[in-house]
Amino acid sequence: MDFREQVRQDIQAISGEWQASGYLHEGDLFVVGCSTSEVAGERIGTSGSEGIAAILFEELEALQSKTGVSIAFQCCEHLNRSLVVEKETRDRHRLDDVSAIPVPGAGGAMASFAYKHMKNALVVETIKADYGLDIGETMIGMHLKPVAVPLRFEQRMVGNARVTAARTRPKLIGGKRAVYDHETADIMRD
Repeated sequence: MDFREQVRQDIQAISGEWQASGYLHEGDLFVVGCSTSEVAGERIGTSGSEGIAAILFEELEALQSKTGVSIAFQCCEHLNRSLVVEKETRDRHRLDDVSAIPVPGAGGAMASFAYKHMKNALVVETIKADYGLDIGETMIGMHLKPVAVPLRFEQRMVGNARVTAARTRPKLIGGKRAVYDHETADIMRD
């Protein structure tokens, strides 16, 4: 099988697992960190590929269309891991934009491609996402809400890159007397 077709099948499998999970909801923030170098089997930051970025972008755009999530593409460390989002996402979530334009050598191939192909792209400094997909160990944790829970999908690779998926949940606070589910709380009220 052609390598690019394998990459497409890998990301489609992950997209399918996200959709089947039932976690994704319209308007939620979904952060994607991606090293196209790692996907290609090279060391992160050494062999960025807009060809690979194009395949991933197309499939992630389809996931966004099917679920209604707002996707944020994380830039590389040279832009302090800022994020490419649509203007609508910035406005809805009251995010702070910054003055930067990602390019393959400063931002990364994935973020650069997203910036060029989103409808009204801009760059924001930080977000607190509900979900995340890290392709190639790009360290997206700084952009997830405080309690991240890893998801164990069947598809663990995109090309040659390891993939980690995460959802977030509200903090559990209150100690041993706290109640965390609505059914128990309803019983205690009666």
